[in-house]
Amino acid sequence: MLRMSRLTDYGIVLLTHLAAAPDDAVHNARELAERARLPLPVVSKILKHLAREGFLHSQRGAKGGYALARSPEEISVAAVIDALEGPIALTDCGTHPGACDREASCVTRAPWQRINRVVRQSLEGVRLADLVGRTEPRPQEPLHAE
Repeated sequence: MLRMSRLTDYGIVLLTHLAAAPDDAVHNARELAERARLPLPVVSKILKHLAREGFLHSQRGAKGGYALARSPEEISVAAVIDALEGPIALTDCGTHPGACDREASCVTRAPWQRINRVVRQSLEGVRLADLVGRTEPRPQEPLHAE
């Protein structure tokens, strides 16, 4: 089975909690951990990472916490996965040229690269706003893989 890490999954969960809140709302790590039912140390680690990557603003102090740095309509699931997981690809040859000694003669390299592009395009089309129902459903565009 192909899957992303638990931390990436939790990161998307936390971002959806923030995306569902009013635009100017600031939430602390403890509150988000309780709402998402996740351990506070894990939540703190993920929030700090998302802030470093530019997805969140952090504010110190008694009324401090985290808020989205951009609107939920501007943040794609692909961007979040890239930030928490690294490049999106089902095979190494999709993101790490030269990782395989059979690369030059591999007959499945081009098809896998095509599949990787289609998966990435699909994830780029899903925004945080879509995950929390803040947008009208968009008609699916046909995916053109070259």
